[in-house]
Amino acid sequence: MTLVKDSASATRRARPAARAAARRPGRRRENLAGYLFMSPWIAGFLLLTAGPMVASLYFAFTDYNLFNTPKWVGFDNFTKMFDDPRWQKSVEVTAKYVVIGTPLKLLLALGVALLLAQSRRGQSFYRAAFYAPSLIGASVSVGFVWRSLFSDGAVVDRTQTFLGFHVGGWVGNADWVLYCLVALTVWQFGAPMVIFLAGLKQVPRELYEAAEMDGAGPFRKFWNITLPMISPVLFFNVLLETIHSFQIFGSAYVVSNTYCGPADATLVYICYLYQQGFKNAQMGFAAAMAWMLLLAVALVTAVLFWSQKKWVHYEEGAR
Repeated sequence: MTLVKDSASATRRARPAARAAARRPGRRRENLAGYLFMSPWIAGFLLLTAGPMVASLYFAFTDYNLFNTPKWVGFDNFTKMFDDPRWQKSVEVTAKYVVIGTPLKLLLALGVALLLAQSRRGQSFYRAAFYAPSLIGASVSVGFVWRSLFSDGAVVDRTQTFLGFHVGGWVGNADWVLYCLVALTVWQFGAPMVIFLAGLKQVPRELYEAAEMDGAGPFRKFWNITLPMISPVLFFNVLLETIHSFQIFGSAYVVSNTYCGPADATLVYICYLYQQGFKNAQMGFAAAMAWMLLLAVALVTAVLFWSQKKWVHYEEGAR
């Protein structure tokens, strides 16, 4: 009797193992199919992202001009960078652009999102119309149009003259040309607006009703309910737009007619990197600049993630 029971127990234990062994070939085929479908992305990542990054890290410590064999120079490119007044100017211009352009863009995006969050006729049309500049704003053609609008004697110049401001065209004015780029990035507020709008739709109406019963006005409701509830969305937009602002190149290059002027007024960081790498054939110096930018963006990102503990409010268990 004991032998029969032991035999039955062994048979029951063997069945799951047999089923698992039978499933292994199927799992292998599924994994192989998954890797096969992922192979184009993996190949693209290795050849177009990881490979160039490793190569640029090596070039950052070499003297390389695209034509001769790279020569190892250690940290000379980085020390040369900090002694370069034009590099310092590019850092100053980029920082000014980020500090001015990003908050203005987010404020406009949030303001328009608050208006569109209310039910009104033609709401879908307004959403599409406000989002459209984000789709075309980065194109070269828009850069040419923007340069035409802000040139001497163009629409903006004639309008401000009519209003009594004799500034002239912004494109040729070293004191105003950067604000031309800021206006272009602010005009592209559609993408963060859509994200803000999605966040506003998730705020429970019961909170506003309770606040109204307590006598709270529009400002109190916005400050005490709307902002805390959409703070994760706000953090996401701040992070995304800050990183995007550090990478400005196309609009500055086109609006300034490819020379990032006048007087280096639009010499943003990527523009100077492009000049060093492809116009002056100083690829080693340009690679060092690229890695310095990566470190700067990583530092700013780390500071933003550290600061979110003080002003971003997540739902319990959602973080």
